[in-house]
Amino acid sequence: MKLNKEIFREYDIRGIWEKDIDEEVSYHIGRAFATKLLSYGKDTMIVGYDNRISSKTIEENLVKGLTDSGVNVVRLGLVTTPMYYYAWDKLNIKCGIMVTASHNPKEYNGFKMSYNGIHNCFGKEVLDLYYVIINGIYAEGKGNISNYNIKEDYIKMINNHITLGENKIKVVYDCGNGTTSIIAKDIFISNKNIEYIPLYDTSDGNFPNHIPDPAVEENLKDLKKKVLEVHADCGIAFDGDGDRVGVVSEKGKYIPIDKYMVIIWRNIYNKVKNKKGFYDVKCSNVIKDELIKLGIEPIETRTGNSYTKKISYENDYPFGGEYSGHLYFRDKFIGNDDGIYGGLRLVEILSNKKTTISEELKDISVYYSSPEVKLTVEDSKKANIIDRVEEYVKNKGYTYHTIDGVKVIYPDGFALIRKSNTGPNIITRYESKDKEKLKQIEKEFTSLLNKLKEEE
Repeated sequence: MKLNKEIFREYDIRGIWEKDIDEEVSYHIGRAFATKLLSYGKDTMIVGYDNRISSKTIEENLVKGLTDSGVNVVRLGLVTTPMYYYAWDKLNIKCGIMVTASHNPKEYNGFKMSYNGIHNCFGKEVLDLYYVIINGIYAEGKGNISNYNIKEDYIKMINNHITLGENKIKVVYDCGNGTTSIIAKDIFISNKNIEYIPLYDTSDGNFPNHIPDPAVEENLKDLKKKVLEVHADCGIAFDGDGDRVGVVSEKGKYIPIDKYMVIIWRNIYNKVKNKKGFYDVKCSNVIKDELIKLGIEPIETRTGNSYTKKISYENDYPFGGEYSGHLYFRDKFIGNDDGIYGGLRLVEILSNKKTTISEELKDISVYYSSPEVKLTVEDSKKANIIDRVEEYVKNKGYTYHTIDGVKVIYPDGFALIRKSNTGPNIITRYESKDKEKLKQIEKEFTSLLNKLKEEE
């Protein structure tokens, strides 16, 4: 068996179907995970899969590998990742695997894994599976298989954590033909004060209309158009496996998630006891400014939902999130990153107040920001390039930190250069209160990265 070490990434396993991941690889990942799980004294776990074309085949071979090593498997079938997360608590089975590649293009697939039912595996926990497979020494046994339909439990749970007001809200929601297509309508239809207009809510793992990644504004162009066309109060979009959300205002404007976090904080800050909130390094300073203004201590974290999920749980932060759209509500929710719930929290605010998204954001700090830009770099070369960027900024005497990659701190902005944990890319993002300064920052580091890439 040919096994590509590079698919064992920082916080999941992810690669291209039939090139990096096939039936055999899926089976051996099952054997390896089961072997590690049993070593922790656990013998029962949950498995779910998303709506990618390859997911069902991968899941079948994964489950065979798990049971051949003596682990009992509860199969959820086709579910969103948040439905899978909720099953941890509902079934009191604190471990499992979700077959998904999240927002990646259709040819990708992968595995989100957990040994503790709190957060997904990351770092050494992921890489250890590679070495178990290479050594080929697995636990032996014969595990049992059972099935559980989590759908109705999940719908009830979501509705129990949302309190809509008297205002009827018109919502356009875009599933991007991803896995939320199997559940979103059932949730929206059960709330009488929501008038919903679905967009691309037919499940299709080929993602024929756009890649289901709400953090990329280009993917939301149809949503923005539809919001304006039907005079909706908001538009919300979900990623491929449903654990992230994107937001569009009543004016058809894309609302970056850090600005959406401002709306949430303005509506909960005086109701929470824990006066701390977190955001990842990619977020605009607009969220930091707002938290300070509200009397909330800002906590900056590295990117990656395995890390942020862990941080959220361990510190019981009432709310926080990532620029990509992972949001963690603990003020009155169970804390899972759930795109549908994240969107409904906006609907809840709008239904209880005579306000609009634009009004909620009218007086926030103004920063000019670049979008995330991905520079294709071989996985084996990413770390060295980041090290050389750090050397460069150090020699320049810049103020910076290395929470995640290299982030240069300016009086009115930043330059962030970090390696992707999900693909062969270096990712950049720049911000300043001055448009010309932003152009200068972007030009300096774009030139530097192109030079470093050529030299590698």
